[in-house]
Amino acid sequence: MKLLRILLKVLMGLLIAIILFLAVSLAPVDDTPYPQTDYYKQTRQRLTQLQPTTTGRYPIRAGWAKVNLTPSYTTPTGGYGVRRGKHWETVADSIVIRAIVLDNGTTKAAIVSADLLIIPPTVTEQLKKRLPEVGLRWETVFMGATHSHNSIGGWAPGLVGELFGGVYNPNVVDQITNAILMAITSAQQNTALVEVGFGQVAADSLLYNRLNEGNPVDGWFRMLKLRKTTGESALLCTFSGHSTTLDAVKDYKYLSRDYPGALVDTLGKQTGSFAVFMSGAVGSTGPRAEGKNGMERKQNYVRALSTVVLPAIPPITTRPDITLGIATLPLSLREPNARVVGNWRIRPWLFHSVYGDFPSDLKALRIGNTILVGTPCDFSGELVPAFSSLLKQKGVNLMVTSFNGGYVGYITPDKYYNQEAYETQTMNWFGPYNGAYFVEMMKGLIAKM
Repeated sequence: MKLLRILLKVLMGLLIAIILFLAVSLAPVDDTPYPQTDYYKQTRQRLTQLQPTTTGRYPIRAGWAKVNLTPSYTTPTGGYGVRRGKHWETVADSIVIRAIVLDNGTTKAAIVSADLLIIPPTVTEQLKKRLPEVGLRWETVFMGATHSHNSIGGWAPGLVGELFGGVYNPNVVDQITNAILMAITSAQQNTALVEVGFGQVAADSLLYNRLNEGNPVDGWFRMLKLRKTTGESALLCTFSGHSTTLDAVKDYKYLSRDYPGALVDTLGKQTGSFAVFMSGAVGSTGPRAEGKNGMERKQNYVRALSTVVLPAIPPITTRPDITLGIATLPLSLREPNARVVGNWRIRPWLFHSVYGDFPSDLKALRIGNTILVGTPCDFSGELVPAFSSLLKQKGVNLMVTSFNGGYVGYITPDKYYNQEAYETQTMNWFGPYNGAYFVEMMKGLIAKM
């Protein structure tokens, strides 16, 4: 009986400990409508204080360059938690940093695309300190990633960071940061007057909606063309297909840029342009890629996409333009609402202990008659049509990109918030109404441009 009493006391103690832990770790989801929140009012106030685009002193000048980012050592293959930090073993194709620098005498800005899963927030923190070394600030750089799920990892500390990127290695962060600064420096050394043009072509048949098969996708392949008076040209492309043609389990051993890397190689070879790719509104959108294995799917997908895209490039007309502006909007968010079961979420202290706490921004860059809006997330293509009427009214082109240097999970239409899916449950970290919140702030940025 004595042993039984001891056992009961131990079990009771464990039960009390569990109850106390749950009490300090879990809370109901905060479903306060976002216009009533302090975070909304803070961001709205910042938006009203942003200055609109100003006229340049001379037509846009631009230069571009790339730097090889492939390390001399292996790293975890960033992209999928199921890989459990396994390292890549073979360089299927080298990963690269590409940069374009623009200047109109009033505004100087840079566009940077990296063959990475995301632009790691750890890299963002370094860039904020070091960009003055190359004559820029964080507020004047527009970042994006190709979102390859087979690139280098090791760039994020913490439980969540190591789940997607493997064991943290600060040397990886340094290498990425240095490569970005080198690419910007090289791009600044070959600037010349450019003409600007825009084109787009429908590629809906090559995408599917991962969240709801049959629902709309943002199927436009968009292109911003810069042509120097010397004849050289650059082609900045955005598309909403996830870079996931390679297999999550079988292909971990390959370091690869996935289909965006093979695509820019093809576009560069066929057109003579310096091709750059940035992931568009990829949230919930996957590529319709066919093949017996990952490498075959990648090549088949590039072949199919090139067949659609290449004929759309020659009709793009360019002209001199003086309009260039960039704006960065620091984005306040609802406190973390990562759900664990039903309508219960982990408390902020626990979320930050496993994820970290990195500030995030929205960015807008206007080049001639085209506006790029960068988001710190997997931004859903289903939200892009919300901008149609505003764009028609303003008479401008829009390119929405993801992974601009922060990362806050998936931003999807609010009507899906309670749907049981990876995008809306596992990867929705900051609660309800973020679809409407992001769209409102992005519209405000577009208006400022």
